[in-house]
Amino acid sequence: MKEKYMVLPSSRFDDIRLVKVPKDLDTNEAYRFATGIIAQAEETNSDYRWEDIAEALEARGFEPVEAMIGPALD
Repeated sequence: MKEKYMVLPSSRFDDIRLVKVPKDLDTNEAYRFATGIIAQAEETNSDYRWEDIAEALEARGFEPVEAMIGPALD
């Protein structure tokens, strides 16, 4: 089975993240879980950081992936 990855977008290019999707989730489930986890972090802690979201995603089987994204084309 091919590995699946998900880009977590941001309005700031340096905050865009890449995660590997757990093998037991299809695309729609992965999207629902990721958006739910992010929404919960935003609702429970107004000072949330990427580390808070990454920890919650990892608990569900997502794996943050180091990726280099090019500079903004402004």
